[in-house]
Amino acid sequence: MILAILAGLLFAFAAPFLYRWLGKWLYVPMALLPLSIFVYLLTLAPAVLGGNPVSQVQAWTPSLNINLNFYLDGLSLLFALLITGFGTLIMVYAGGYLKGNPLLGRFYLYLTLFMTAMLGLVLSGNLLSVFVFWELTSISSYLLIGFGHEKESSRDAALQAFLVTGLGGLALMGGLILVGIAGETFSVSELLTRGDMVTSHSYYLPALVLVLVGAFTKSAQFPFHFWLPNAMAAPTPVSAYLHSATMVKAGVYLLARLTPVMGGTDYWQYTLLLVGGITTVLGALLAMQHTDLKAILAYTTISALGTLVTMTGIGTGPALQAMVVFLLAHALYKGTLFLVAGNVDHATGTRDLARLNRLGPVMRFTAIAASLAGLSMAGVLPFFGFIGKELVYEAALGASAFQWLLFAVVFFSGMVFVAVALAIGYHIFWRSKGEVTPIEHPDSALLYLPPVVLSFVGLTFGLLPGLLATPLLRRATEAMLGEEQVFELALWHGFNLVLGLSLLTMALGYLAYRFSGRLQQHASRFNRLYLFGPDNLYQLLLKGLITGATKLTATIQNGYLRSYITTIVLTLTGLLSLTLWRNGPTLDLADRVQQLQGIRLYEVVLLLLMISGLVFLFRTRSRLTSIAIMGIIGYSAALLFILFGAPDVAATQLLIETLTVVIFVLILHKLPPFRYLTHAGQRYLYILVSLAFGAMMTYVLLLAKQYPMDSKLKSYFGENSYVLGKGHNIVNVILVDFRAMDTMGEIVVLAVAAIGILALLKLRIQKGGKP
Repeated sequence: MILAILAGLLFAFAAPFLYRWLGKWLYVPMALLPLSIFVYLLTLAPAVLGGNPVSQVQAWTPSLNINLNFYLDGLSLLFALLITGFGTLIMVYAGGYLKGNPLLGRFYLYLTLFMTAMLGLVLSGNLLSVFVFWELTSISSYLLIGFGHEKESSRDAALQAFLVTGLGGLALMGGLILVGIAGETFSVSELLTRGDMVTSHSYYLPALVLVLVGAFTKSAQFPFHFWLPNAMAAPTPVSAYLHSATMVKAGVYLLARLTPVMGGTDYWQYTLLLVGGITTVLGALLAMQHTDLKAILAYTTISALGTLVTMTGIGTGPALQAMVVFLLAHALYKGTLFLVAGNVDHATGTRDLARLNRLGPVMRFTAIAASLAGLSMAGVLPFFGFIGKELVYEAALGASAFQWLLFAVVFFSGMVFVAVALAIGYHIFWRSKGEVTPIEHPDSALLYLPPVVLSFVGLTFGLLPGLLATPLLRRATEAMLGEEQVFELALWHGFNLVLGLSLLTMALGYLAYRFSGRLQQHASRFNRLYLFGPDNLYQLLLKGLITGATKLTATIQNGYLRSYITTIVLTLTGLLSLTLWRNGPTLDLADRVQQLQGIRLYEVVLLLLMISGLVFLFRTRSRLTSIAIMGIIGYSAALLFILFGAPDVAATQLLIETLTVVIFVLILHKLPPFRYLTHAGQRYLYILVSLAFGAMMTYVLLLAKQYPMDSKLKSYFGENSYVLGKGHNIVNVILVDFRAMDTMGEIVVLAVAAIGILALLKLRIQKGGKP
C-alpha cells in the first residue's frame, strides 16, 4: 500500500513534465495510475472479504518507534475502490474537458495529489498519519478549487473552502491526539477494540467535540455547509470527484471509522442526529431555490451527506447498512450527474435550467447517462438508488427514538431528490416543448464515456446487488459495528409499507417538479434570512480579520528596526520579571559585590571604552560615525573574549565586526536618509529600555552563576568530542556533529533568506511600482 501512495506522489509531481512530452495524451498515464491501484486493491479484496483485514507496517524512524501503518478492512476498501475507480474515469474526463488548456499538466498534478491524499487517508492505520493526509486533502483541494485563479470567484471559493476545512483540521488534530491518549495508542486497529476505554475517559467529551467539528467542516454539515456550493467555481472534473464521491465524504469516513471507538453514547447519537437532520432538510430546501445545475447538485449533495450522518447517528445495524448502500448509490449517480452538468455547460455555454431544452437528440450519450442516473437518484426500480432509499426509510422507521421525525427528514429529502432527478434527467434532455438549445461544442468520447460507465454501473449494481455489492458492503458495515452482520441486498421485498412510502415519495416529488417555478418564487421571500446565515457570518469575520490584521501590522510593522527590537526586548524583560517575581531564586548580591574587588585595570578600561562608545553612538547624527563607533564596541567585546579564554568566539566576533563595517561602508550611499531621534522623550525611552534589558540579563547571568545547572552535557561533550567527533575544538564538534540537524536547519534558513534577497535584487522596480 505504501508503494501505491509513493506512486501517486511520483506521478503527481511528474505530471507537468509528462505534459511537455505527451500533450493532450497526458490523460493516458494519469488514468493508468488509479486503474493500476484499483486492480491492486482487487487482489487484496479476497482476504478482506474473507474477514481478514490487511495490515502493513513500514519502519520510518525505528529509534523513535515511528512507523507508517496501513490498515485495509471492509470500510477502507470500499472508500479506496471509490477513490481509485472514480479517479480513473475523472482522469479520462479531464483530458477531454480541459483539452487545449496550457495548464493541463498543473491540473493533473493537483488532481493526482488529491487522489493520493484521499487514498492515504482511508488506508492509514495510525491517527497521526490520518491527520497528515487529511490536511493534504485540504491543501490539494484548495489548489483544485482555485485552478481558475484568474477569476476572483475561484480565488474566493478556494480560500473559503481552505479556511473552513483548515480550521476544522486544527480541531481534528486536537481531537485525534486526545483519542490516542484516552485509548493509549494511536493505532487504528488497536483503537477499534478499546471503545469502552475511550468513552469512559475524562477526555472523551472534548475529544468528541473536536473530532465532530473536523468531520462536520469537511463533510459540509450545518453550520459549515456554505463552502460547498461556492466551491462549484472549480472545473467540473473537480466538482464531480471532490464534491460528490471523495473529499466531502472524508468526514463521513472518519465518523464511520470512529464509530466503534467513540459511538454508542448519547452525546454521539444526539449530536449526529441533530446536525445530520438539519443538514438533510436544509440542503434539500436550498436545492429547490436554484436553477444552476451545479448549484442544485451541490445542495442535494449536502442533503445526502446529512442523510449519511443521520444514519451513522442512529447507529443500529440496519442504519449502518443503509448508510454504506446509500453512500455507494449516491456516489454513482451524483458523480454521473456532475459530469453531465459539465458536458451540458461545455456544449451550450450555460448551466441554467430555464435556458436548456431538448438536448437529448444532439447529446444522446450524455442524455442516456443523465436519464439512468436520474432514475437511480429518484429511487426507481431496478436501480441501486432504489435499494439505498428503501434501506434508509427502513432504518429511520426502525430507530429507537424520534422514528417519525427522522423518517420525515429523509422522506422530504427523497421527495426533493425526485424533483431534481426529473429536472436534470428529463427536463433538459427529453421535454418536447420549446426549441432545441443550440450546441457550441459537440460531445466527444472522453466527455460522455465516463458518465455512461458510471450510470450503467449503478444499473448493474441494482440488477445484481447480491453478487456485486453485498460482500463488500457487508464487511464495511461489520467494520463499523465490530461484529458479524446478516446482510442481504435484494431488489424486491414485496408490497410493504416502505414500498408504499417510496411510491408516495415519487408522486410528491413529481408534483414538486411540476410546481418548482412557483416554489422558487415563494422561496425568494426567505432571502432576508440569509443575511443572518453562516455564509454572511463568514464574510463578516473574514472582513474583520483582514481589517484587524491591517491595523495590527501597521502598528507593529512600522518599518523601523528599533521599534521591533524594543518590542522584543520589553516582552522578554517583562516575562522574565514576572517569572522571577513569582517563584525565582534569591540572589546573594553581597557576595557578588565582593567579587568586584578583584577586577583588573584593563577590564575597567575596556568597559569604559564600550560605555563611551555607547554614549557617542547615541548622540551622533552621522551614519558613518555610528558605524565606526559600533566597530569599536565590537572589537572591545572581542578583546574581552580573548582575555577570558575564548579565542574562537573572539575570532568570530572580529570577523563579524570587520565584515559589518566594510559592508556598511560600501553600501553607505545606497542607504536611506539617516533618521536621528530629535525628540528627547524617544531617546530617553530607548535608554530606559536598554538599561532595563541590561539589568535583567545581568541578574539572570548572576543567578545562573550562583545556581549552576546539574547537567551531564558538559562532561559528555568534553569526553566524547574527540572520541566521537574527531575534533579538538569542542564548540565546533557540538555544532557540526552533536547538533548537526539544528545547524543544518539554520543553514537552510540562511539559504532561503539569501535566495529571497537575490530575487529582490533581480526584481527591478520601475517608476510607478511595476516591475
